[in-house]
Amino acid sequence: MKFSSRAERIEPFYVMEVAKAAQQMAREVAATREPMIFLNIGEPDFTAPPAVQEAAERALRAGSTQYTNALGLDALRERISGWYAERFGLQVPARRIVVTAGASAALQLACLALIEAGDEVLMPDPSYPCNRHFVSAAEGRAVLLPTTAEERFQLSAAKVEAAWGPKTRGVLLASPSNPTGTSIAPGELRRIHEVVRARGGVTLIDEIYLGLSHDDAFGQSALAIGEDIVSINSFSKYFNMTGWRLGWMVVPEAMVPVVEKLAQHLFICASTISQHAALACFEPESIAEYERRRAEFRARRDFFIPALEALGLPVPVAPDGAFYAWADCTQAAHKLGVQGSWDFAFELLRRAHLAITPGRDFGSADTQRFVRFSTANSMAQLQEAVARLRALLG
Repeated sequence: MKFSSRAERIEPFYVMEVAKAAQQMAREVAATREPMIFLNIGEPDFTAPPAVQEAAERALRAGSTQYTNALGLDALRERISGWYAERFGLQVPARRIVVTAGASAALQLACLALIEAGDEVLMPDPSYPCNRHFVSAAEGRAVLLPTTAEERFQLSAAKVEAAWGPKTRGVLLASPSNPTGTSIAPGELRRIHEVVRARGGVTLIDEIYLGLSHDDAFGQSALAIGEDIVSINSFSKYFNMTGWRLGWMVVPEAMVPVVEKLAQHLFICASTISQHAALACFEPESIAEYERRRAEFRARRDFFIPALEALGLPVPVAPDGAFYAWADCTQAAHKLGVQGSWDFAFELLRRAHLAITPGRDFGSADTQRFVRFSTANSMAQLQEAVARLRALLG
């Protein structure tokens, strides 16, 4: 069978190879004194709060399960608009908000609407691998620019300006970022956008972890910069609705009918039940619960990162959001007699029954030195993980 060159250009998702090995190991050690601990998954261990679950049940009982408008329920778009006003002090009209089948669908729609075949999109290295593959699926080419700890593993305006070429269409950023949990300083983000705007390009920014920002200096939406920003967001991370497959995007007003047309053909609409459930995300009791959970994520970070560093797994930039630790495993790998993050991850899997993510998926700029730990797990599990690492690494 002949497959498309488009499909062939998509690299394997190597983290899934680790995940498969971890699942197999988990079955083998389930009944032992050290069952598997999963710190490789970028998914909150919390689920949707009671009000959201009850809203989904009401929708089912009422038969509210038929297609919605491709742009999403008007009531949900209004609620999201209200959230920007209450949380960030921003006036984002509901008419510019498009509800999507997860942030993945939003990124696909944005790339298909904005990228021509052969266009180049600048991105930081390291960055979330799926983002660059959305560009590739739209017949564009992701150009990864190496970043450093001094740059918070984010692009700078100077770096964007130096890399801009005749085929450059724009930038695709993430703030806070996966895998590093670092955000772009607001002043630098504004300067990046000025460089892009001056060249007629587009600034796409993945803000799916914005609700899980832990530092007021970084916890503002890029939408404050201007109405020509395209922002991608999701109900998966802050709102704890990963499997519900619901997200949204905020786009310039002229882009709405273009995205609507694409969404009608490609997705029809986002899950109707998920949309009705998500209305309850913005109820005061739900927001209070989300804020309690955000504080818990911060407490986990504040425990786990110093513990890693004490064990020879330094985190060069403290994450200001999300639930990740991007740790240099060079010294720790040497202690275990292996080299590189790939072998180190499998050594931890074998000897400590601890699943983590090697840097291989996230780019090529020194990523063989780094591993990503996810702190989206209970404090008890994180404490046990540290105990196992201490026993192994001394």
